[in-house]
Amino acid sequence: MNPQMKPKNALFWLIAIVGVILDQLTKYWVVQTFDLGESVTIIPGVLNFTYVTNPGAAWSLFSENGEWLRWLSILVSAALAIYGWVVRLPNRWEQAGYGFILSGAFGNGIDRLLAGEVVDFLQAFPVTGFPIFNLADIWINVGILCLLVIAFLPGPHSKAGSGQGNQPNAALGRSRDRKRPRL
Repeated sequence: MNPQMKPKNALFWLIAIVGVILDQLTKYWVVQTFDLGESVTIIPGVLNFTYVTNPGAAWSLFSENGEWLRWLSILVSAALAIYGWVVRLPNRWEQAGYGFILSGAFGNGIDRLLAGEVVDFLQAFPVTGFPIFNLADIWINVGILCLLVIAFLPGPHSKAGSGQGNQPNAALGRSRDRKRPRL
């Protein structure tokens, strides 16, 4: 393929699109298969599918006053999509990170826009009372982890890898010249 015709940030778009599709398909399956509040044990003590809705944000924050979350989801999704369209992201970690965050924000944004609430169904370690979540929530966290990887590992675009600023990784025995890990 001609390098000039190569799509900008292909991994970003692939992850964003596939992530939204998987998120929406799993939520559709849950809504069609379970009654609201129904719980099915998948792995005893580890994982349940429990169908709940959440009008708020993570851990049901702002549940009573969550109308603005609908618009925040749309704004974040639009900003990330524009960013991915306009800016050539320098490496796969950033493309993956921002792609996952876009897929999560847009996936939950679709729910908020259409229904005013998000469908959640993944209940990890039910005995702990950890909040029930969905794939979009996982995508956002995976995206943040990808961005943390590039923030803390030295590479050609980081201060630690370019000889500028402090060398926090030198104390850990890491080479300044090591390239960033590739996906």
